[in-house]
Amino acid sequence: MKYFYAYLVLISFVSIFVCCYDKFAAKVAKRHRTREAFLLLLSALGGSVAMFLTMLIIRHKTKHAKFMLGIPIIMILQALAAFAIFRFVL
Repeated sequence: MKYFYAYLVLISFVSIFVCCYDKFAAKVAKRHRTREAFLLLLSALGGSVAMFLTMLIIRHKTKHAKFMLGIPIIMILQALAAFAIFRFVL
C-alpha cells in the first residue's frame, strides 16, 4: 500500500511540474508546449487532483471545456474505481 501512496505523490508532483511548465512556456518563454493529450494522460494516471488544483491556482487551461469537464470526470471515475477495488477486491 505504501508503494501506491508513493506513486500517487510522485505522479502528482509530475503533474504539477508539467502543468506549471506549460503555463510558463505559453506565457513567458514561448517554448515548446506540452500536448493536451499528455496533460490528460497524467491526470488519468493518477495526477488528476493535483493537475486540477494547479490549473485553478495558476489559471491555466481554465477556459478549455476539455480540461474543466474532463479532469473532474477522470477524478470521478478514479474514485469509483478506488471504491470498487477497496470494497470488492481487498
